[in-house]
Amino acid sequence: MITVQMRYFAFVREQLGKSKETIELADGSTVGDALDLVLSENGRLKNAERALMVMVDQHYQPRDHVLIDGVEVAIIPPVSGGSHEQRFLVTDHVIDPRKVENLVFDEASGALVTFAGTVRDHARGKAVTALEYEAYPPAAEKMLEQIGDEIFERWGIRNVAIQHRYGQLQIGETSVVIAVSSPHRDAAFEACRYAIERIKVIVPIWKREIYEDGAVWIGSEAEYQIETGRVAPEAVTRGES
Repeated sequence: MITVQMRYFAFVREQLGKSKETIELADGSTVGDALDLVLSENGRLKNAERALMVMVDQHYQPRDHVLIDGVEVAIIPPVSGGSHEQRFLVTDHVIDPRKVENLVFDEASGALVTFAGTVRDHARGKAVTALEYEAYPPAAEKMLEQIGDEIFERWGIRNVAIQHRYGQLQIGETSVVIAVSSPHRDAAFEACRYAIERIKVIVPIWKREIYEDGAVWIGSEAEYQIETGRVAPEAVTRGES
């Protein structure tokens, strides 16, 4: 037998009623076996299984990946977060866009592009009172760093910083800042846009919109998947990217 530490986030955590647990599996068990054990008694999560991703010790792995004793397995709903002075940071503290820009400033660069995402007061035709971000910080920071590596491979740009908030944010607060500096503006703009789109695909940070009359997880399309037993097209696209 092997022992596996399970971790749950966002709507998976809410459905299971816990954020972590320890399970036992037979030797040679796979990621798929762990999912079967955890989800088998929850029909609503079982319906959404195709949309879930899994990290083993903070790395994404397929369903046939064989587990070993003592690993950490995190079930990841589809996502909607240093100087290594923390160029790639997930934090519950306020993010200052100017400080993030300073992390990538380079006198040899002719362009510095910054994207700052802020909490707006309405969405989907409803008044938003606040946003709540839940994160898996160590894995999320690794994924932000991976996005930086992808940008270097694609555009040759090393000067990238991405910082993302978690916790409850009020209207007008900054949730994410991406800063890119490069010799040419086109590459800087393209890399900045690429980064925000990749965050939505691979970074384990989830957003819940809070309204006066309730709240809903956004990005995972959780309400669609759980209630209908079908995978939303957006979730399929994210999972295959």
